[in-house]
Amino acid sequence: MNVLDSILTQASSIVAVRKDIHAHPELCFEENRTADVVAKKLTEWGIEIDRGMGTTGVVGIIKSGNSQKAIGLRADMDALPIHEKNTFEHASKHEGKMHACGHDGHTAMLLAAAQHLSKHRNFDGTVYLIFQPAEEGGGGAREMIKDGLFKKYPMDQVYGMHNWPGLGVGQFAVSPGPVMASSNEFKIVIKGKGSHAALPHNGIDPVPIACQMVQAFQTIITRNKKPVDAGVISVTMINAGHATNVVPDACELQGTVRTFSIEVLDLIEKRMQVIAEHVCAAHDAQCEFEFRRNYPPTINHASAVGEVRKVLNQVVGAEHIVDQEPTMGAEDFSYMLQALPGAYFFIGNGEGEHRHVGHGEGPCTLHNPSYDFNDDLIPLGGTVWVRLVESLLAK
Repeated sequence: MNVLDSILTQASSIVAVRKDIHAHPELCFEENRTADVVAKKLTEWGIEIDRGMGTTGVVGIIKSGNSQKAIGLRADMDALPIHEKNTFEHASKHEGKMHACGHDGHTAMLLAAAQHLSKHRNFDGTVYLIFQPAEEGGGGAREMIKDGLFKKYPMDQVYGMHNWPGLGVGQFAVSPGPVMASSNEFKIVIKGKGSHAALPHNGIDPVPIACQMVQAFQTIITRNKKPVDAGVISVTMINAGHATNVVPDACELQGTVRTFSIEVLDLIEKRMQVIAEHVCAAHDAQCEFEFRRNYPPTINHASAVGEVRKVLNQVVGAEHIVDQEPTMGAEDFSYMLQALPGAYFFIGNGEGEHRHVGHGEGPCTLHNPSYDFNDDLIPLGGTVWVRLVESLLAK
């Protein structure tokens, strides 16, 4: 691995920042302390900053040379509402909050790159360092864009990097096209007519209607969409009734839908509503149908993926680059890739061997209470960011 010496020599100080952020996790749109830490470091290194975009976002601006070219590098800052099981020194000090997805490490990697870029400025153009709030369900990327991120700071491309447990340290994964799914939620209320359970003919039982509906939804996946198009409908909650001898008035279904394209999402939403309403009508019940679209699919631009692969070849070698298998997880960096060309790629976090003493029982996987970011990634990830800037904004 060709890691930059200047980043390697400063790695311990950046690791300290990462552990400090890990110990003080903040949920979406509450990242005030984290933003303070980021802003203080950028200011120390002579980097111009802009605060408050998307509520708690921080943008660092580094200019060099005379070129009008500009790129954005994004890191997320927020934590998750999870009770941490780790007991090491930098474990969460805030009950019920935890950096269980590595956003503390993403912030640290971009800070490592920022320090080097500010000092050496071996590029021609402008780098925008985007420290984004509220990736975990808050749509912080969307809110920063609404606040004028790309209008105030015009950039040609934007890139994001996420750690990936199970992928070896020193390995990267990147692919063109869809790499993460859209995230959507639905709620359906079936309104029947309550009755004594021993006299069901006097009522309209919403429970068997719900059962038919759940089964019918799977025909959308198996019979309505093309078999080669990916899509998931998962009914994850069914709530009805409070007594064994009472037919309830209503039954509520909730769940999630995931797709890799808007076209398949449009199809699924339309068919779900038709099925829900008509199954209810067939049994003289009423239907309330709600469908909320959260994050769109994350779709990489082929040319940007080529740029990333070129840089990764230089840093780790082609043998350490693999294709990213698309995952049904979701990511709000998708909003940025809808607005601009770019790519979202993955850096291996290993299997968890970096957790020595004080880690909780359980695997080192994302959104797990025993997770911890692998600090060996900080100089490597920082180097990749720097080399990407130097490649895209070559003098």
